[in-house]
Amino acid sequence: MEVKLSSETVAGAKTWNLPDPRSIIRDGMLQHLVFWVVYVVFFGLLYGSYIDDYYNAFMVELVELPFKMALVYFNMYYLMPKFLLTKRYLEFFVYLLLLTGAIAAMMQYVLLPFLIHPFFCPTTCTQDNLTLYRYVKNVVNINYLVTISAIVVLLRNWYQQQQSARMLSQDKLEAELKFLKGQIHPHFLFNTLNSLYSLTLKKSDNAPEMVLKLSGLMDYMLYDANAAKVPLEKELNYIRNYIDLEQMRYGNRVDITFTESGSIIGANIAPMMLLPFVENAFKHGVSTETENAWVRIDVKVQQSKLSLRVENCKCAEKAERTDKEMASGIGLKNVRRRLELLYKEAYSLEVEDEPDVYAVHLELDLSDRTHES
Repeated sequence: MEVKLSSETVAGAKTWNLPDPRSIIRDGMLQHLVFWVVYVVFFGLLYGSYIDDYYNAFMVELVELPFKMALVYFNMYYLMPKFLLTKRYLEFFVYLLLLTGAIAAMMQYVLLPFLIHPFFCPTTCTQDNLTLYRYVKNVVNINYLVTISAIVVLLRNWYQQQQSARMLSQDKLEAELKFLKGQIHPHFLFNTLNSLYSLTLKKSDNAPEMVLKLSGLMDYMLYDANAAKVPLEKELNYIRNYIDLEQMRYGNRVDITFTESGSIIGANIAPMMLLPFVENAFKHGVSTETENAWVRIDVKVQQSKLSLRVENCKCAEKAERTDKEMASGIGLKNVRRRLELLYKEAYSLEVEDEPDVYAVHLELDLSDRTHES
């Protein structure tokens, strides 16, 4: 049975709204029809086999059906939303018991002797059927039906709440990931524009090439980086362009080594995931005033497992930086959070802070089972 409750009712609000009867017909009519057909057939066969008179049993069920339906729908669309779902349990059970008793009395002491017995089943109405014991038994039997329908409503309500909570959690996750991506983009752009500004001040011939590479990087950030996953080849090409830009900026003052091995065909990764580690190496390990600085970047891919190791020297004026200072940039904070959200248990991140070397080692599972944003 498909039953829809208003959001105010589910939330436990004091206000409640009865659903439009037309919506009951439009929405889930087939499910309701199937439920009642199954109910009549099941109990008709059950009672028919018990009294050895299937016609009698089915006619009783059919004649009583409108009263039972009225009780069930009144309970689902009025009593449950107004009392049960708003945690007014005592009132709910009192009203339900009184209503059930009234309907059972009407069926037993009015419907049975004055309609069912004379017109449909002459052998049905006996003195035993009019006793108080039989009345209590009928009340219990009617509550079976009410209980079944109420369980269906509660289970559906619980399922809808779980779905809503899951959607809300997913929306919050996506919003946080977008926020983190948004922080990475201007952070990187700020650093790159600083590099371009430095070259233009020196009237370097590399400035036009830097503008061209920066244009390619912006294209990646604006379009490809909006996807949940991108080909690993694009991410690595993005890093190569970034390294080229930094090489133009620092020239011979920095020795930059970038190596990659393994097969990257078919591998995908969350965009802008690797760059912050590379960017951090240049930001904290290299200075425009330092000679003989170096950065080592090594990427390996084996059986959907990516290994990234980034090392940089601790130059003279940087040697006093602590591990906390080295890792406190916006880029690394964001990438740590993104790793937690996107890859959960499918990654490991190690930071090595030696007297002369700062290194980051990332192990990442790129298989399809990893979580996607």
